[in-house]
Amino acid sequence: MDTLAALGHGFLVALTPYNLLWSAIGVTVGTAVGVLPGIGPALTVALLLPVTYHLEPTSAFIMFAGIYYGAMYGGSTTSILLNAPGESGSIVTAIDGHAMARQGRGAQALATAAIGSFIAGTIATAALTFVAPLMVKMALLFGPAEYFALMVLALTTVTAVLGDSLARGLGSLFLGLALGLVGIDMQTGQARLAFGVPELLDGIDTVVVAVGLFAVGETLYVASRFRFEREEVYALKGSKWMSREDWSRSWKPWLRGTLLGFPIGALPAGGSEIPTFLSYLVEKRLAKKPEEFGHGAIEAVAGPEAANNASAAGVLAPLLSLGLPTSATAAIMLAAFQQYGLQPGPTLFDSTPELVWGMIASLYVGNVLLLLLNLPLVGMWVKLLVIPRPWLYAGILVFSTLGAYTLNNNVIDLVILWVIGLVGFGMRVLNVPVAPCVVGLILGPLAEQQFRRALAISQGDATVFITHPISAALLAVAVLLVVGPLVMRRRNRAAASDPAGKTSTV
Repeated sequence: MDTLAALGHGFLVALTPYNLLWSAIGVTVGTAVGVLPGIGPALTVALLLPVTYHLEPTSAFIMFAGIYYGAMYGGSTTSILLNAPGESGSIVTAIDGHAMARQGRGAQALATAAIGSFIAGTIATAALTFVAPLMVKMALLFGPAEYFALMVLALTTVTAVLGDSLARGLGSLFLGLALGLVGIDMQTGQARLAFGVPELLDGIDTVVVAVGLFAVGETLYVASRFRFEREEVYALKGSKWMSREDWSRSWKPWLRGTLLGFPIGALPAGGSEIPTFLSYLVEKRLAKKPEEFGHGAIEAVAGPEAANNASAAGVLAPLLSLGLPTSATAAIMLAAFQQYGLQPGPTLFDSTPELVWGMIASLYVGNVLLLLLNLPLVGMWVKLLVIPRPWLYAGILVFSTLGAYTLNNNVIDLVILWVIGLVGFGMRVLNVPVAPCVVGLILGPLAEQQFRRALAISQGDATVFITHPISAALLAVAVLLVVGPLVMRRRNRAAASDPAGKTSTV
């Protein structure tokens, strides 16, 4: 009952005209950036961080949540009509969605994607409503040692999961940790890594780093890979509504995709890619006509799109209740929390309940708005694809520069922005994930603070981290995330070098 009462209060917050306006802006912008290939929710939220600096936090996060959900919806449009996924979670949708578009059934593919996203998003948001408070109750058992272990888990999770190489992920993480050391040590009062620059004594602004990596660096990378070729967009033909057969073939994949998306999205190794691929494989195995998969099966669009949207709500559960980011967008939202002086976790539900529950309630509202935006107005979103890409990329770079300067009216911030942006571009070229860098910058100082606090309470006894069961378990999971891939890689190499399963004997 407490959860339902809190959710009711959240609806009172979310349905005020002012916050309703920001929700509508968020879902509209989110759908637009989902439609545009290469412009994802992480880049957009990073780009808007400087602009929302003086905005009331609840309104800002209602808008950010709308952008996140909207991008999940919009990504299916380019996957289906252009065969160019706007989001990584829409890669699977492109396989059969684009085949349907070539057959003149693009409208039906978009319809099952939009309705499936609505159903999955609503069910997953309901799950978030009840799962997040349970995770908070668990987190209330944490002391400094447990919080330090949780932050170590968060750092290793993002490092091990986001990216193809553990070594590259660790390199990105250590860069973020080093940037987090810049400024005055709060315990000793000594300057660290400031190099005599007074502007660096307050530390490097997280927002500047986030915008540099995700907006400037990502835009430079996408622009450098731009091909000056005419892209063929398949027009929507015939009826724009699903037939009775389409409905009968779609409703079960919607529900199965939801059941896969939310729990996997909430896991540290989750995200949107794994549940969408799993959903595709499940639907192909259960389909009455598996031979249609790859040639325009509507189940192959309905299931993965439902899983994609459900995973978005799953990602928010550990972020809000534990402060644990499990995706690039979650890492940027963590930076947004820090911008307002807030720390996601169990105390957030007590200190700012109107923000947490207003944001959760806005997800229900946003889902309805997105259904209304995506079904009748799909023709309008398709027209965004004709915007010249060079104009789009130049606009993002100008907007990023102006936004970073207006934070503190400081030229040093512009220098840092473009240095970090060029570093981010180099990281993308070398296939180094950028999310661990942002997470390291944010959580590094907090982990250091909890580490020192735990040692102070235990009077310098470092065994406190392994004698407390919860912290020991969290640290063990963190070690497994780092060591596990190394062991598996070595075993795979051994199996590849000895395909017969035999070893030579002397």
